[in-house]
Amino acid sequence: MTLTVLVPDDEGVAALSELPAVQPVRYQWGDPVPPEAAKAEVLIPGRHPAGDELWRELPNLKLVQLLSAGAEDWVGKLPDGVLLSTCRGAHGGSTAEWVVAVLLSMYRKLDAFSTAQKDQSWRKLPAETLQGQRALIVGAGDLGRQLRRRLEPFDVRCTMVGMSARDGVHGVAELPRLLPDHDIVVLMVPLTSSTRGMVDAEFLAAMPEGAVLVNAARGPVVRTGALLAELTAGRLRAALDVTDPEPLPADHPLWTAPGLLLTPHVGGAVAGVRKRSYAVAAAEIARYAGGELPDNLVHGEY
Repeated sequence: MTLTVLVPDDEGVAALSELPAVQPVRYQWGDPVPPEAAKAEVLIPGRHPAGDELWRELPNLKLVQLLSAGAEDWVGKLPDGVLLSTCRGAHGGSTAEWVVAVLLSMYRKLDAFSTAQKDQSWRKLPAETLQGQRALIVGAGDLGRQLRRRLEPFDVRCTMVGMSARDGVHGVAELPRLLPDHDIVVLMVPLTSSTRGMVDAEFLAAMPEGAVLVNAARGPVVRTGALLAELTAGRLRAALDVTDPEPLPADHPLWTAPGLLLTPHVGGAVAGVRKRSYAVAAAEIARYAGGELPDNLVHGEY
């Protein structure tokens, strides 16, 4: 029996055409769905969730396979009984690379040297080093593991924190005890009701003076006002790839906050990302076509 999968672009058609017993069908997000939609069991969406009118045109839908690692825009938006799978594993390497890049830039003061170059000023500045820093990685999934693998060769001492404790991983309940002993805190958690606003004034106050907060998760994980207060006071530094609100308005105080390195949600936006995403999606769909549940299945709230 052939499994029909709706895909949003030609790259997806090419990736899934290699799977046996899978028929990829191209569709254009926002346009009327093709006739094959009536029998499609799997949808790879091209954008954020649509309204109920789309689901009515997909009566046989059983699985939505995302090309992103985050699922917060989709949880609770699908018809009853439809499975949701993420693209976890496709973006971990590039996101971890972004974290290493911003940390090196901050510790080695590359922004100051870039400014000096523009001013044609041969100005030496004392810098810091990643060597010997203590990093608390909040999020012990693929992203966190990828980051640890990249930081340890710099002689960074890494501590992993997950939602629950397990071998080699601390639970989030231990954060108040762990925060004061770490120079770097990296956020790599999904956005859920449990993680929304978890980095509040109390969380930040527990970090030692001069520590760096890195948010590679989602903007609402951090209370923006609380972070701004710490940055303005000069007590903490931060690197943000995501913000709340996002996109950041032109007049927002984060733009000019001291001690902040800011990028516009580009941690995973690198060459070849689409190809890697479809490789993970194809593996998930192959499992489903073979009668198995996808490895990246989202359970409950996510």
